[in-house]
Amino acid sequence: MPGRQQPVPEPRPAPFAPIGRIPVVEVSPVLEDGRWPAKGTEREAFPVRATVFREGHDAVAATAVLVAPDGRDHSWARMHDVAPGLDRYEAWLVPDAPGEWGFRVEGWSDPYATWVHDARLKIDAGVDVELMLTEGALVLERAADRDLPADARAVLTDAAHALRDATRPAQARLAAGVGDDVAAVLAAHPLRDLVSPSATYPLVVHRERALFGSWYEMFPRSEGAHRDPETGRWISGTLRTAAERLPAIAEMGFDVVYLTPVHPIGSTNKKGPNNTLDAGPEDPGSPYGIGSPDGGHDAIHPDLGTFDDFDAFVARARELGMEVALDVALQASPDHPWVTEHPEWFTTRADGTIAYAENPPKKYQDIYPLNFDNDPEGIYVAIRDVLETWVRHGVTAFRVDNPHTKPLNFWQRLLGEFHERHPDVIFLAEAFTRPAMMRTLGAIGFHQSYTYFTWRTSKGEIGDYLTELATQTDARLRPSFWPTTHDILTPYMQQGGTAAFAIRAVLAATGSPTWGIYSGYELVENVARPGAEEQIDNEKYEYKQRDWSLADSLGIADLLRSLNRIRRAHPALQRLRDVHVHPTTDDATLCFSKRVPAEQSPTGREDTVIVVVSLDPYATRDGVVHLDLEALGLQHPGTDVPVMEVTDELGGETYYWNAHPYVRLDPHGRCAHVLSVRAL
Repeated sequence: MPGRQQPVPEPRPAPFAPIGRIPVVEVSPVLEDGRWPAKGTEREAFPVRATVFREGHDAVAATAVLVAPDGRDHSWARMHDVAPGLDRYEAWLVPDAPGEWGFRVEGWSDPYATWVHDARLKIDAGVDVELMLTEGALVLERAADRDLPADARAVLTDAAHALRDATRPAQARLAAGVGDDVAAVLAAHPLRDLVSPSATYPLVVHRERALFGSWYEMFPRSEGAHRDPETGRWISGTLRTAAERLPAIAEMGFDVVYLTPVHPIGSTNKKGPNNTLDAGPEDPGSPYGIGSPDGGHDAIHPDLGTFDDFDAFVARARELGMEVALDVALQASPDHPWVTEHPEWFTTRADGTIAYAENPPKKYQDIYPLNFDNDPEGIYVAIRDVLETWVRHGVTAFRVDNPHTKPLNFWQRLLGEFHERHPDVIFLAEAFTRPAMMRTLGAIGFHQSYTYFTWRTSKGEIGDYLTELATQTDARLRPSFWPTTHDILTPYMQQGGTAAFAIRAVLAATGSPTWGIYSGYELVENVARPGAEEQIDNEKYEYKQRDWSLADSLGIADLLRSLNRIRRAHPALQRLRDVHVHPTTDDATLCFSKRVPAEQSPTGREDTVIVVVSLDPYATRDGVVHLDLEALGLQHPGTDVPVMEVTDELGGETYYWNAHPYVRLDPHGRCAHVLSVRAL
């Protein structure tokens, strides 16, 4: 058996780089000094920030430059001082296609801004008036003596002439040199001295589905499962019967249908109902206990069908406009072929037995975790080949079970290889764990990440978390919000009834560009197994026969349909980074907005959405919302008059709001407003 010792890489010092003439430091988004690329998404704007300064008092400025995958400069944006006195500059750039992009910041001396500052002070004071006007003319003449459009050159030349016209009053000559038309030309075509570029930092840009999508999780064996009328024994659903559910899922507006593992299930220590160890002969076992004599991770459970049936499922999903995601659980049943063929891939205990999985006090006797220190190359090749099998059969996304229990260098290598070979394939990390691990999984290649949203329930918690995800971890981690999963049913969801399911659906669908639900959400399945935060009679361990006709009476399916319709109509809800939380007078009413300026919007039009949602599933709440009009792109009129027309996309009502509207929300009627905004 191979030893557990691995060679230790030799540390290498970072290379020295001289500081620029105009210092550019503290650039973001930069991960680990540029060793790993920051995350970007096609057509999603991202902020570039840097600290730019210089010696003395001359004006400095900065430009953010986006570098295309072919190495050419794609676009640029003038950066603006967002923290006066701290020399912190910001601009937003928009990559328009997936690929390996880059960006840099160029600091530069701004001779025109320097002259404007000095000229206004001196001419107003009557000091060196003629000299300052002459120096202004020289700056504008130099600016005009470049390859500029004819109309831009004419503006600068005319202003220079006016500055030199001694027949006019000094203030009039100055006004000509600092006019709006001159400022506009030099904003578009700045005169830049002492240009000092930063390094070019990497940015990996993924396709839009890596950021925006609605996921629907299902156990395919439950769809079509039934008891034999003669014997009373369970008959498993199949991939063919599961495909019959796809039109209803698509009609609710979901983009991705996510299947829990479809592989053969072992019989050794097979789990029975509610995670017991006394499984009966007709109990299906946990689909996470992967592997039997019928095969392992690259096989399909015989009860579900064949690869032809899987291909038909994928084809039907695509016909309906959906992608198929598959669960990846890197563990093995004691009956998995890997156990007999490669026992060295597992941990052998002192008594000679193979260690099963534990997360004390939880025990998972039906699975063996892989030991990545034993034959890491063999394990890597096997897992890579498994994923390649499913990609060949049309899987375009993988939900990875517990990635935080596997080595990060394994994930970085695997995700890097798949990015090169299959750049459209998306990996979602199901890692409910420590923040550092979650952030780093995202940084090394996972496209999306489960989050703490499921447990954030108070107004402060949710507001702070939305801000954190949008502004602090956005270059590392793309969030996916799930109100429940097949493993998680929080006390809020257990106790709040249908209203809780409605409230959390609104929060998940509007708070994150990617969200998902677990099958049965439409039926408000909220009864927990005693002592556990998961559903009783859990589908992980048994078949679940559902009566979908009951969903209409509860209203949740209709809400899901409306939320997905609204998300598709509003680019603001398809983006992560521009979120603003607005104060409210009620401690259980949350208000936040999302906005995409016209120049960053895929439609070319500004889009702003305000979400006001009650967090109380029991009682009606009311209060006043204090809207930050600047964050909404609106002007404050200085009075209490209406400044916007808002339309509730959930109900169609239109209101005229000032900066401090009153709202009243009933959890058993309308628990939220999702409002599109039009300035008056």
